[in-house]
Amino acid sequence: MFREFAAYYRPHMRLFWVDFGCAVLSGLLELAFPLAVTGFIDYLLPRGDWPLTLAAAAGLMAIYALNTALMAIVIYWGHRLGINIETEMRARAFDHLTRLGWRWYDRARTGKLVARVTRDLEEIGEVAHHGPEDAFIALMTFAGAFVLMFLVHPTLALIVALLVPAMMALLIVAGGRMTRTWQSIYSRVGDFNVRLEEALGGVRVVQAFGNEAHESHLFAADNARYRATKLDAYRIMAGASALQYMGLRFVQVVVMVLGASFVLRGELTTGGYVGFLLLVGVFYRPLEKIAAVIETYPKGIAGFRRYLELLATDPEIADDKGAVEAPPLRGDIVFEGVGFGYDPARPILSGIDLTIRSGQTVAFVGPSGAGKTTLLALLPRFYEPTQGRITVDRLPLGAVTLNSLRRQIGLVSQDVFLFGGSLRDNIAYGRLGATEAEVVEAAARAQLGPLIASLPEGLDTIVGERGVMLSGGQKQRVAIARVFLKNPPILILDEATSALDTRTEREIQSALEALAVGRTTLVIAHRLATIRHADLIVVMQDGRIVETGSHAELAASAGVYAGLAS
Repeated sequence: MFREFAAYYRPHMRLFWVDFGCAVLSGLLELAFPLAVTGFIDYLLPRGDWPLTLAAAAGLMAIYALNTALMAIVIYWGHRLGINIETEMRARAFDHLTRLGWRWYDRARTGKLVARVTRDLEEIGEVAHHGPEDAFIALMTFAGAFVLMFLVHPTLALIVALLVPAMMALLIVAGGRMTRTWQSIYSRVGDFNVRLEEALGGVRVVQAFGNEAHESHLFAADNARYRATKLDAYRIMAGASALQYMGLRFVQVVVMVLGASFVLRGELTTGGYVGFLLLVGVFYRPLEKIAAVIETYPKGIAGFRRYLELLATDPEIADDKGAVEAPPLRGDIVFEGVGFGYDPARPILSGIDLTIRSGQTVAFVGPSGAGKTTLLALLPRFYEPTQGRITVDRLPLGAVTLNSLRRQIGLVSQDVFLFGGSLRDNIAYGRLGATEAEVVEAAARAQLGPLIASLPEGLDTIVGERGVMLSGGQKQRVAIARVFLKNPPILILDEATSALDTRTEREIQSALEALAVGRTTLVIAHRLATIRHADLIVVMQDGRIVETGSHAELAASAGVYAGLAS
């Protein structure tokens, strides 16, 4: 884990060395003050030389001014280093998330994913800044202060050093407990975010059923669990900090008593006595620093572990070894003995054999749960078949790259997702970089012209989160316009009109028929009247194909299709 974390510093080594070097120099200058006090008391005061004393004070102020500048550099540039690493990690996490398959997202919770790329990485950024310099400066300060104490009075220095292991053991035990507690806190934050995202995302449902009090009760329970876990962390931190503080004060009292005896016996000067007391504070300051950031380190460690777990999640569907860019596809599709199940013990599809010729319109019908949507989700490789194979233009799907395959497949589904930007942005999503004229043409072909003309800001109108400002039919037209702009050779229409009223359905159906011209079109239909003119109708039941043929052939066969059409 340390090696993986250190790798993120490589692109920022110049910034790291600026931060690290200034922090080390600042730490060394901190050791100068006890020595200055010793010299001031033992040498300058007895001489009574005011010009020399003032010159020494001016020199000490110059050192403090330099140290102030170094501290400012460490605070700003050090945090800049942490933010750079945090930003890089967030970009890598987002890129990884966009490549994970649908099966993984079927089990994931959006609120927890948001926590992983926001709060987790913020804590990691803090550790990236403080971690190396704090560890090194702590060791350097320990060693430097001990050497100086040893030079002032060896016996007293050894007595102070004997108490270090007990203080370190306390911090190590507390740090381990804090790490485990913060891991639990991150899990609670994920639950917290899930509850928040679901309640606010579904606020219309909540209000429609009058369940505001119920949601408040559920939220209060998650909120209380988060509070309890966080209080556990701060209880541990409070106990460790209190014991560490008391331990340091105990050492200072011991040094005061023993040092006073050495002064009275003439074995230690007054300046050496005062300087030694100051060095004790410097010697134990790393422990105080560690105690101060004992909250930050466990957070960062827990967050980085969760980050590594996320990156270690391999995409279930990726480019096969040796996959090449797909050539322009015609749309000849063959399913050969295809089977699939989200759970191997519960297959959804089995024994699917089907040949679709280029340019055909093929309709898939059957009762809910027959496997129609699942079957067509295998074509763009949103899921992988557990049995058999699928070919396009005689090429196995795994032989071509995912991106080149999906670029040539258009999808219009019943559940249209629109981004919260403008109408233009949502249409242009079908082909990024499309010209204004191409966007306008796609909108016109999807029969969006009257809507755009009626909007005060036209294509620049903001559609709201998930397109909330548009009606169901208008959102369907936007989805169709996207596919017009994409202009793919293969088109999948997944119950694209089933939720619409009759008039709107006729208008959308007209746009879909125009869209299907010259393409291989696969249609999942709820209303059979919309697919009567399909070249081939495939009837599915219980994950199998039970009938195929034209509308006239199937209606006359007195089979499953005839029962659906009656």
